[in-house]
Order: sequence, then structure tokens, then C-alpha cells
Amino acid sequence: MVRLQLSLQLGYEIAEWPCDFIFNIQAAHTRCQTIVEERLVISQPVPTAMHTDPAQGNRFIRLRAGAGPLTVRYEATVDIAHYVDAPGALSEMPIYQLPHEVLPYLYPSRYCESDELNSLAMREFGHLPQGYARVIAIQRWVQSRVSFTSGSSNPSTSAVDSITSTAGVCRDFAHLMIALCRAVNIPARFATGIDYGADPALGPTDFHAYVEVFLSNRWYMFDASGTAIPMGFVRFGTGRDAADVPFATIFGGLKSFAPQVQIEAVNDPARSFEMPRHRSEALSTDAGYLLVF
Repeated sequence: MVRLQLSLQLGYEIAEWPCDFIFNIQAAHTRCQTIVEERLVISQPVPTAMHTDPAQGNRFIRLRAGAGPLTVRYEATVDIAHYVDAPGALSEMPIYQLPHEVLPYLYPSRYCESDELNSLAMREFGHLPQGYARVIAIQRWVQSRVSFTSGSSNPSTSAVDSITSTAGVCRDFAHLMIALCRAVNIPARFATGIDYGADPALGPTDFHAYVEVFLSNRWYMFDASGTAIPMGFVRFGTGRDAADVPFATIFGGLKSFAPQVQIEAVNDPARSFEMPRHRSEALSTDAGYLLVF
């Protein structure tokens, strides 16, 4: 089991008029991810509406803040008991057997234009044996074609754009990998959170985007950018792409400040807490589904 302690702070200066916010910055409730304790502090004394998506476990905070400074701080201790499987045992599933909830992750979406990448994906991956190994081949192809470069993309950059520019950040790697998986009929979705174990040379700790792929009736994690350790991921949200799970959606005029994000792992073997590390096994933090026939 991994125990991770995290904190993040978002800061804003709101102009003359009130501003509405929707935040997705809390650790998600999943079968394998347990929130031991958490604390949310909002600097303005405003009412908040909380909602948890029953299907995904995504948690949303909605509020309206008045003119002036606004600080939102979230702290949590999270335990993650990963579901672990042998990669060679995982297979791609026929479409007719996929759970209904998984079907949307086969289709193109705003940032993952799998229909436009179909010819490329079939040429590069269509001949490969199906299963976990083919997903790894897609991940490695993305990492070989795109270089991790801070500031090389913007919020409108899509999977097709990343192939053209050959540079991006974790969000762009994730979108491209997802689009290529969908192009060969493998369900794939976008996941957001923060991660422990990224190379400090890449910059200060920040939000992270990664990929979950549906194999053998379960969602498994892949780090599309290759910059982090999947065992150190704390999931906030999952969706078709970044449009579904931004950490903050803002309606109104303001000035925003860089997020402040920190995460630490508890190293305590006596309590069965281990440090995140790279593993050769397949990892999941989701429950499996019943087969559909």
C-alpha cells in the first residue's frame, strides 16, 4: 500500500464583479483509493455546493466568490492499495463485451481526434498482437515522437497538433496516446491528479495528466509522458479528455496565480506503507466490471 500526503493552493484576484468557479481538486473515491483525512479551506466566507459523480468518483466544488483575493487550499492523506496484474494476462475486449459505461471512450472527442488518426494508427499498430503489449507499443511510440517541453502547448492543443509540433506536456502526451488507442478500438480515457516521484528537473510539482486503458474488464494506468511513476498517482478525475476534468473552470474576470502543489510519500514498512516505484506489473485503482454478453 502507498500512503501519500498532498496539499495544493490556488490563488486568484477577482475583478469588480463576482466570479463563479467549478473545481475538481479533491482526491477521487475509487475502489483502491481511500481518503484517510482531508481539509478544504476557502478564504472567502461563501457557500459551496459539493457533488460526487457516482459513476467516476469525480468530486466537484461549486461556488461564487466576490471581488478581491480568493485562496482555495486542499490537503489530504490518501491510501492507495493498487490492483496488480500480470501484463501478459491482459487482453483487449471485443466491442460486444464492453460494459455500456465504457463505450464513450471508443469515440473521438474534442482533444483526441481518433478518427483523423485512424490510418496512422492502423499502419503503426494494426498488425501488432492485441493486448497490454500493444498499448505499451503505442505509449513508446508517443514518447519517441513527442518531446516533453514546458510551455510548448496551450489549452487548445489537440492530439493531431502534438504530432505536428512534436513537443508537449503531460496533457498532450495523454491526448495523443488516448487518440491512438481509440483509433485501434481500445477504450482509453484521460485522468487527472498529482503525482509523487516526477523528476525535479522538469520543474516544481504540478497537476499531472495520465491515461487509463480498458483491458480484461478493468481500467489500467499508463503514464503517457514517461515522466512520472504510476504507483505515485493520486487520481482527481477521469473523462474523455481534458475538457471533461479541468481542475478549475472559471466564469468571470480575474487574475490567477501559479498553483502551489506539494506531495510526499510515507515510508513506513511496519505499517505496510511502501514508497512508489516503477513496476513491471499492470496497475489499476478501479474495480472490475461484470462481463456483458
